[in-house]
Amino acid sequence: MSSVPSSDLACKELVELITDYLEEALSDEDRTRFEDHLVMCGGCGEYLRQMRSVIGLSRKLSEEPLAESVRDELLTIFRRWKSGS
Repeated sequence: MSSVPSSDLACKELVELITDYLEEALSDEDRTRFEDHLVMCGGCGEYLRQMRSVIGLSRKLSEEPLAESVRDELLTIFRRWKSGS
């Protein structure tokens, strides 16, 4: 759990705390500072909405098996890239 050192929260600090906020792991005081910042900063409010959207969309993802030929081609491309060829 992170702690916010000052009474005002900077945008950079909000970004660093967003995971704790979404996981409800902030102290009451830090959560209040976080939410107060959101009221004042539209950019950070939008960032929070985007993060929630990404989380929601990622829950809908499912792993589909790759055709063996596609998997082999991707591995070949990766190995060439990794070796610098």
